[in-house]
Amino acid sequence: MSLTQRQHKAFRALAADTDGIDVEVYQRFERDPLDPIIGLGQRHLRVGFFGRDPGRDEVRYGEPFIGAGGQLVRKALYEQLYGESMPDFEASRAVGEHFFWINTVPYKPVGNKAWSMKVKRHFHDLMNELLISHWEGRSLITLGREAFFWFGINRPKAERDRLEAFWKRDDRFESSIEVTLEAPQGEAQTFTLYPLPHPSPLNQTWYARFPGLLAQRLKQLEVRTDNLTL
Repeated sequence: MSLTQRQHKAFRALAADTDGIDVEVYQRFERDPLDPIIGLGQRHLRVGFFGRDPGRDEVRYGEPFIGAGGQLVRKALYEQLYGESMPDFEASRAVGEHFFWINTVPYKPVGNKAWSMKVKRHFHDLMNELLISHWEGRSLITLGREAFFWFGINRPKAERDRLEAFWKRDDRFESSIEVTLEAPQGEAQTFTLYPLPHPSPLNQTWYARFPGLLAQRLKQLEVRTDNLTL
């Protein structure tokens, strides 16, 4: 499922008003720095992934979750679905078609630093709209702290405190939590978040453990070839 013309125009307008997009990398790969890199997917897919922001490889291919961290995710997905090692890069792209993909901000930041809260707020309503209106699934695996706490933006303090308390739990990468998002039009939807650490090779604390944690999540969600859709 792709963006509507209105949504695409709105993203470009927000990007034009955003400082910190890594224009040099977009130019290197002859990509338009105002075009959002959003994966999305078919409306009826059951499980989604919510990450931080695109990196260099995502700009290169115009697809999210395709770089080093994304490949770690896709390898686990392939092994869970097919019971064997992922053979090549094209297989990693194909396996992604069975899941919904979205980020906090659909643009690569300079230096791969996480986007500021100001920028995340800047794009929040549009990303919120995509989650509610473009996808019928309600199970989201969030990747890293930035992705998890995005769900507290523009929410009451009590809700932010609830997310903070959950994140402090030792079992946060095995447990889940429900959150409710409200669209500007007043529509609301409840999602269940299944947090995981960020899969970046720079995340030395969790990188080696990430594949096992993701495999555990996929089993928890009973991800199989016969139940990928609602």
